[in-house]
Amino acid sequence: MEQNSKLRVFNTKTRQKEVFEPLNPQSVTMYVCGPTVYNYVHIGNARPVVVFDTLFRMLQSLYPKVTYARNITDIDDKIMQGAHEANQSIEEFTQQYIDAYKDDMAALNNLTPTIVPKATEHVQQMIELVQALIEKGHAYEAEGHVLFAVESMSNYGQLSNRSLEDMLDGARVEVAPYKKYAGDFVLWKPSDPNEPGWDSPWGYGRPGWHLECSAMVKAHLGETIDIHGGGRDLVFPHHENEVAQSCCAHDGKEYVRYWMHNGFVNIDGEKMSKSLGNFRTVRGLLKLYKGEVIRFALLSAQYRSEVDFSADLLQQSKATLDSFYGTLRDNSDIAVDEFDLSNSKGYHALLDDLNTPLAISEVHALVKDLNKGSENAVETKSHLMALSSLLGILQHDPEEWFKEASAESDLTAENIEALINERQQAKKDKNFARSDEIREYLKANNVILEDSKEGTKWRRA
Repeated sequence: MEQNSKLRVFNTKTRQKEVFEPLNPQSVTMYVCGPTVYNYVHIGNARPVVVFDTLFRMLQSLYPKVTYARNITDIDDKIMQGAHEANQSIEEFTQQYIDAYKDDMAALNNLTPTIVPKATEHVQQMIELVQALIEKGHAYEAEGHVLFAVESMSNYGQLSNRSLEDMLDGARVEVAPYKKYAGDFVLWKPSDPNEPGWDSPWGYGRPGWHLECSAMVKAHLGETIDIHGGGRDLVFPHHENEVAQSCCAHDGKEYVRYWMHNGFVNIDGEKMSKSLGNFRTVRGLLKLYKGEVIRFALLSAQYRSEVDFSADLLQQSKATLDSFYGTLRDNSDIAVDEFDLSNSKGYHALLDDLNTPLAISEVHALVKDLNKGSENAVETKSHLMALSSLLGILQHDPEEWFKEASAESDLTAENIEALINERQQAKKDKNFARSDEIREYLKANNVILEDSKEGTKWRRA
């Protein structure tokens, strides 16, 4: 598509919406913080994946090349504890959750990022980054630790708009005797001989969490990148510390041009937390709902606002998608052509800081037009499918959508077809009691029959 419209994004750094101007329009770079793989990911982890997958799709519609990196943190104290309790190696323990994450995010119709770097594969780059910070006077060694000296950076706190005093008051800061200043954060820490670690100039140890992303960004995308994304909870301290490490290691060079952060996910009106018992894993939700339903629910709110995630929202999202797919099934004979979205209201909504609710309202309007049997049915359906592709919805065959079982359903498509055939034979034999019995049995198992002159269609409720 020709770029005749500009993408606008809210930049956390400047706290305002700005026209996106990439460093190199021929090659856009984006990095998003991925999971720490010590458990199955929760719905809060899925929101940035869905949000920045949608942005990735939009960027691809505007620029010839987009490199999207989303990392895996596969070394962490919680990982070490979990592996120890499971009596597994770090590699065995993390790989099961890496595989699960990959499968769960694919189920939500997310594209695979261009690069998926693992922290453990970039330890040498992390060591080199720490060495550069020490040489430039921004870090110091103390009792086997290496710490970043926050007072050495004049504009530390600029991203989160906090002073050093505010940051100390608002964070749980470990006041260790080896720190020169209470707010200094760990770049490298020692490991016991029986713990995972790597040899370094400061002894056997492992990297601090903040260090990992800075090293992976430089290794794969360069010293300055266009977009860095993540959840709002990462602004401080994680992203603030990334800025500090990278800018100071690279002599003040700008690290990220546009910082983008999504809002929190609330469960049934309350901020999600383990203590509230509302810690919903994506894996658990996928047993109850199709991945596209979960994606649609997450896109129902603009990404910077909080989203109230509830059974009602999921049921509403399912009903809406069922309606959309029903229209596509009824219009399956209409061909789809390539469609230029330049003048699409939905596309312009997405250009305006990913206004997904407004884009979804345009999908509703197009479905309504298609239902009416508009004269320009090919154009309408082509517009609908092009816009839906950017949202990552309506990606399934309509017939399969209605026949796909949830993980907890006992009735397979073959079972259902066999019962429908038996019902057809019962009707021919004038055994209407058996015919009704089969219909009611299927209905009780959330399978709805739709009889017509063309035959019987079925869908899952």
